[in-house]
Amino acid sequence: MTDRAELTASFLDSVRERGAVASELIGDQPQNDMLVAFYKSRFLSRPLFLGHQEKVRLQGDLENLHTALTSLPERLFGGDLGAFARAVGMDDVQVSAILRSRGAAVTKQIRADMYVDESGFKLLEYNMGSALGGVDVGEMSRALLEHPLMGEFADKHRLTYADPTTEKLHDIVAESGFAPDDDPVVVIVDWPSSYVDLAPYVALVVDHWRTRGMNAHGCHVGELEVRDGAVWLGELKVDIIQRLFLIEDLLESPQAAALLDPVLDAAAAGQVKIFTPMDSEAFASKGALAMLSDERNRHLLTEQERVSLDRILPWTRMLRAGKVTLENGEQVEMLDYVLAHQEDLVLKPTLLHGGQGVLLGWEEQVSAQMWREQVTAGLDGPYLIQRRVDPLPEYFPDERGELVPWLVVWGIFGAQRGFAGIYARATTLESRAGVVNTASGAHAGTGLHELGPDEEV
Repeated sequence: MTDRAELTASFLDSVRERGAVASELIGDQPQNDMLVAFYKSRFLSRPLFLGHQEKVRLQGDLENLHTALTSLPERLFGGDLGAFARAVGMDDVQVSAILRSRGAAVTKQIRADMYVDESGFKLLEYNMGSALGGVDVGEMSRALLEHPLMGEFADKHRLTYADPTTEKLHDIVAESGFAPDDDPVVVIVDWPSSYVDLAPYVALVVDHWRTRGMNAHGCHVGELEVRDGAVWLGELKVDIIQRLFLIEDLLESPQAAALLDPVLDAAAAGQVKIFTPMDSEAFASKGALAMLSDERNRHLLTEQERVSLDRILPWTRMLRAGKVTLENGEQVEMLDYVLAHQEDLVLKPTLLHGGQGVLLGWEEQVSAQMWREQVTAGLDGPYLIQRRVDPLPEYFPDERGELVPWLVVWGIFGAQRGFAGIYARATTLESRAGVVNTASGAHAGTGLHELGPDEEV
């Protein structure tokens, strides 16, 4: 058994010995239209690596986190999902949407975004639902493994990959209550304003899913019609809505909720299934992480949950006036502490996605005045404070074959059948990028994991 550091060092030694360069190592990814459409040809020159024991522990920690998160309404709010949603920062329109499309069980479709520091994996945010970016990284893994150097290395170290798309297609059918042979009509549905740019990519995804046997189609919410006791796309009766729209889309305009209301009502009446229901947005909110991090709620967790959360969850608190307890047990005034420790903290909105609204206190452009203004404005609102994580750099070969340090976010996928793959996003340390995401120019990649002694390739 090896770990990610040993696997990485061994692979980089092989790269140096062969004199391989970035454009060679990425294989034929630039010829894959679907990958190019989403990742803009910004591909990392190697995969991330994960040892078997690391993978097992990480999967266990994330499963414990999922259990703890999804039980918060029962543990803290007497089973009242609406009260839980309001507590994480949702308004009445969003709460109504959640209550009308609540699933029988909370989805297992997740992506945990993490840094790796000296002590191991640390959670930045926990994404849950059907609009997770990076699900096509299995195509990246296939392309990388076609390179002789990577293929030989994977064979020698018993490395493989999990394909998030395979797991997602399984879960779309299974979590929606259909049998594998039912062949349901699945429509990938985006919000009208974002579909303008995303439509070409959705069309490529639809084609890809069809090659895998899924009866898939694409549209935006405004193209759906509710009539005759069903939801229709033209003359096509829809069985499952695979949603790309998000809870914040309901706040885009006064008319936004009305656009979605008929579809939510149809879901509530059992006329269509939504994968994944809107309740996942509440459980995936950063406010829910703050509830788990709060020492006042530790007695509600099992010992197994506490161990996992202590290992992966940085100190995280809702931004509220009054006393707050630090990791060492010291109690301080929240506002005073946050203003005095700007360099060690991150300000985050509880509900927005894609790094929107995140303020990194240590960035050069974030002055003390800006920090004070933003923190003061967010006090007692839908914002939280999180302890800074100082990640270890990962090294990637460049076009000259030299090793360059990058700042990497590990996206760990989970699904009904467990571990579902790795999505890497990274920027060079020289770029001094703030939030690491593809929308702001980050490169994207995938990951390989080591098989256990009893597992076969």
